[in-house]
Amino acid sequence: MQRYLSIFLTCARACLVRDMTFRANFLLECVTSIGWMSMNLAFYLLIFTFTPEIGKNSGWSREPFFAFVATGLIINSIVQALFMPSAEELTEMVRTGGLDAVLVQPLDAQFMLSLHRVDFSAFANGLVGVGLLGWAVSRMDHVPSPLAWLLYPLLILCGVTFLYSLIIMLAAATILLGRNQSLYDFWFYLTNFSRYPAEIYSGPWGDPIRTLCTFVIPILLVVNVPARVIAMPFTGE
Repeated sequence: MQRYLSIFLTCARACLVRDMTFRANFLLECVTSIGWMSMNLAFYLLIFTFTPEIGKNSGWSREPFFAFVATGLIINSIVQALFMPSAEELTEMVRTGGLDAVLVQPLDAQFMLSLHRVDFSAFANGLVGVGLLGWAVSRMDHVPSPLAWLLYPLLILCGVTFLYSLIIMLAAATILLGRNQSLYDFWFYLTNFSRYPAEIYSGPWGDPIRTLCTFVIPILLVVNVPARVIAMPFTGE
């Protein structure tokens, strides 16, 4: 375990040195990510000027909903920083033969293919998420219990694990397809469903989507479960 941690830290250090070599590009990526998220937050604030909650009787009023958004930012920033850059490179490695060099190394191949690249600029959204979570929790009507705060990081880890599993499954399809340049696009379309509370998926069109994204591809559980632990008080139901 210590050996793999040392290898990961070495890879991360090399990626950080590369990013700092082109500081302007690094800062531009951070500003772009934060700017995109700021526009989304402004849009949500606009929505809450017309309605007290997202979904009728759902309980997702402004502060709980922003805690939900913050949870999604934290989870996605971890995944996009640690796993997405390496997964995107797998396509090129299969095409050029670089995958063979990884497979013959005396290391776990999945570890090397998953964590050899780190995108530090992706952590910018995570920092915004932490700040947004603190703001939302401080303004909510209830204070999350110590049990909720204990479960929250564990459920965050579960969400990250699921998204990592989805990424590695999509990336592995490259071995069969030979080329999979649409990996990021498909990932974005699929994770769009996790950006909103599960309660909004109702009615003749919403119920099938909710069933599909809960039991077949449980993408709705990634953010909804940890966010609900913080944003909704425990009721015993």
